[in-house]
Amino acid sequence: MTQKPTVEIYATRTCPFCTAARQLLDRKNVAYAEIDVGADPARRAEMMQRAQGRRTVPQIFIGDTHVGGSDELHALERIGKLDPLLEGRAA
Repeated sequence: MTQKPTVEIYATRTCPFCTAARQLLDRKNVAYAEIDVGADPARRAEMMQRAQGRRTVPQIFIGDTHVGGSDELHALERIGKLDPLLEGRAA
C-alpha cells in the first residue's frame, strides 16, 4: 500500500486564496500542515526557497511536488489529477 504524502500549505490567516485552498482540502478530508508565514520572516524565506522564489501565498506542497497556489490546486481537482497526487500515485 502506498503511503499518502504529507500536504503542506504556506499561508497567512487573512488570505482569501489560502482560505479557498484550505476549504478544498477540508472538503476532501485531507490532513495538512499549515505554516503561517504572516509574521515569520524565516518561514517565508523557507517558502520562497522551496517555491523557486515565489512570494505569494498560498504555496502548496504535496509530498515532494510543488503544486503552486490555490488556482493550481483547484485546476488539478477539475482535471481529476488531485486525488491521485494526494494518494501518492502518479497523476
